[in-house]
Parts: sequence; structure tokens; C-alpha cells
Amino acid sequence: MAQPRCRSVLITGCSRGIGLGLVRGLAAASPSPDFVFATCRYPEKAQELQQLSKQYSNIKLLQLDVVCENSIKKVVKEVEEIVGDKGLNCLINNAGINVLASLEEVTAETMLTIYETNTVAQLMVTKAFLPLLRKAAQLSTGMGCHRAAIINMSSLAASMQLVQANEMFLKVYPYRIAKTALNMITRCLAADLKSDGILCISLHPGWLQTDMGGNMAPMQVQEAIPGILSVLDRLGEKENGSFLDWQGETLPW
Repeated sequence: MAQPRCRSVLITGCSRGIGLGLVRGLAAASPSPDFVFATCRYPEKAQELQQLSKQYSNIKLLQLDVVCENSIKKVVKEVEEIVGDKGLNCLINNAGINVLASLEEVTAETMLTIYETNTVAQLMVTKAFLPLLRKAAQLSTGMGCHRAAIINMSSLAASMQLVQANEMFLKVYPYRIAKTALNMITRCLAADLKSDGILCISLHPGWLQTDMGGNMAPMQVQEAIPGILSVLDRLGEKENGSFLDWQGETLPW
């Protein structure tokens, strides 16, 4: 990352897809963060992530189930033991799930499951890491990933203004509604934490060929990662509370 650089990044949902791509991109960056905390539910099953952690000494592989309060508390303690008084510079809330469900198919159970993982969990993870983000914020000035930032992985599907333009997303009622709620979390956090110097944005990483994105997606993960990292590099006070895509373009709420 560019100077002043981001010393520490934690990413949720790193066993595959965008999370795995971000870990790879950050670890290989020049200069790269001192610590890239790569978290997932089952690290022992995440073979690609394990290989990366052997290749790059700055990758710290940690277990985290974002819907489990005890798991969140445990990982915060583990990170704190490593970063100490320098705190955590950047939290990337990437973990999420998707279930295809049209209006005819959607159920209350599916809605609640997706909402818990894609919305509530992001807020609870952020809340737990706030003390470490505040520590980092006290050591620098300005706003951005070099100081303290929360990046919520959202989606173009969350845009209320673009519902008519993207009818294909009508097949994912739970996912898009949960991501729209996540965008409100971004707005609330950006307002609430501005005085602490902690930036918060929602980021649409692009429609990518992942387990969630499907095979019809126009882009591979590795094509989007350089753009995403470039956007994170350039974040400043004027981007606080914004909804951006992987190219840095502003999206309508």
C-alpha cells in the first residue's frame, strides 16, 4: 500500500473468492502490510490459504466464525496480542453467504439466516474490533486505511435506485436486502466514528466468478483485486460514508 502505509489488515471470509484474492494481493503488495490477518471458519480446510501463509510471513491465519460471539472475542484477543498498542488499521468485512430465492421461493428462515451472516455479523465484528481500530486511529492523522478504516463488502444488488436496471437480482431477495441494510450500517458507522478518525465505506467488488457470483459473472477475482486495492489505497476523508465500486466510482444508494 502507498505511504503512509497500512500496517495491519484483517479480512473475514478468506477461504475462497474475494477474501482469498485480497489476502494474496495484500501479501504480495510492495510495500505490504506488516500483518495480514486472514480469517475463516475452518482454517484447517482452507488449503490455498494455508499455502499462502507458508509463502508469506506476514499472513496470520486465524479461525473466525462471524456469527459466533465467542469466536469473535477469541480472534480479537489473538489480534491484540500481535498488534499491541499499534492497533488495527483496516477491517474488511468480507464474509457472507448467498441463497437463490425469488419472491415465490423466499422464506422467513432464509431471510433471517442471510441477515444474521451478511448484516448483523458485520456490525458485531466491527463493534468488537473498535478498541483496536481506535488505538490505530490515535497514532495517525487524516482518514484512510493508513490510519483506521472499515470496509464493508456490499454489492451493486444492494442499490435501491438501480432495482429496475438489474432485474436479475430479483432472484436473490434475501442477499440484496441484507446488503442494503449493510449499507445503512456503513452510513451509521461513518457518522458515528468520524470524530475518532475512523473511515467507513461500502464497496462493490464487481460481479466476479466465485462460488457466490456464479459462472455467468464477467470477471475473474484476480482481475478485480488490483482495482480494489488501488481504491483502498486512495481512500480519504471525502470518501467516508460512500458506496464505491472496485474502480472507485460512486454508486447510488
